[in-house]
Amino acid sequence: MMAEKIPIGSDHAGYEMKEEIVGYLKELGYDPEDVGTSGPQSVDYPDFAGLVAGMVSRGERKRGILVCGTGIGMSITANKFPNVRAALVMSEEMARFARTHNDANILALGGMMLGMDRARAIVKIWLQTEFQGGRHSRRLEKIAEIEGHKGREC
Repeated sequence: MMAEKIPIGSDHAGYEMKEEIVGYLKELGYDPEDVGTSGPQSVDYPDFAGLVAGMVSRGERKRGILVCGTGIGMSITANKFPNVRAALVMSEEMARFARTHNDANILALGGMMLGMDRARAIVKIWLQTEFQGGRHSRRLEKIAEIEGHKGREC
């Protein structure tokens, strides 16, 4: 069985954490697709959020990971894409709920907000936790309905 490909991107503030997570994904048996950035020089986070969110939005990848300084900019940008449910996660418990209740398909992390041990724990839980479905599916259907009204009054 081929390892699941996980696209991962960051800006300069998330670069160091992204590099660590790429290695950790390999340890866990995943195939990380590093879309950049490739160093600590200042870049614009929407460029990298768009690469990962685009892959997930188009169905090319099941899920992805984004890292910037706080995770806020990456999550805002990613959530502009159809079919993307990006969750900014700061704890193991949030990682679990992001998957079980929200079926989050993009994990956003704050490189300046989290230590590497916590980031690794969050990544592992997020990757290994399944969506519960049930009443949560109904809620995701409502989100998709709202998403279909983008640019129009709901």
